[in-house]
Amino acid sequence: ARLIRAAVELFPVEGYAGTTTPRIAAHAGVAEGTIYRHFPDKQQLFNEAYRGVLRWAQEAWREEGRVPVRERLARLARGLAEAAWKDPAAIRMLLTDWPGDLLDQPSREAAGQFRETLDRMIATGKQDGHVRAGPADLWAGVWFALISTGVRRVASRDWTADHPHFGLVLEAAWSAIAAEGRP
Repeated sequence: ARLIRAAVELFPVEGYAGTTTPRIAAHAGVAEGTIYRHFPDKQQLFNEAYRGVLRWAQEAWREEGRVPVRERLARLARGLAEAAWKDPAAIRMLLTDWPGDLLDQPSREAAGQFRETLDRMIATGKQDGHVRAGPADLWAGVWFALISTGVRRVASRDWTADHPHFGLVLEAAWSAIAAEGRP
């Protein structure tokens, strides 16, 4: 657990190449050889840490019956902002655009499931006439990109999760995907 936590804290800040196994071990307070007792290599440790962060974030995506899509998305965004305040390292790990060749198959699948959950929410909003016409994955990406900007500001401690500017980000994200004439 300490090795995974060290990986979560170091990889997003120092990059994959810049995060050495001696650095991870020192950060975790263990000998470097301990890494190789638990993981065959640095990339496997990275992927275990990445999938752990995806599982952690997936908790915020739990579906709540037939709550209107705008409210569900707002709850999701606030959940991510609160998580960013509590664990900024995990949010940085989640929001970093990692090269595809770094991710193993289980990590790519977990990331895909994470995105598909948001895509389904947006698709439901389209069916209900609340989200503009077009591909759900496009609008999910637009919404998530805007929310990610606000979540990063919370993770960096520029804002709190309930900062008025985060509210503006929520409004901008909804406005970007809302069907015409929908509040």
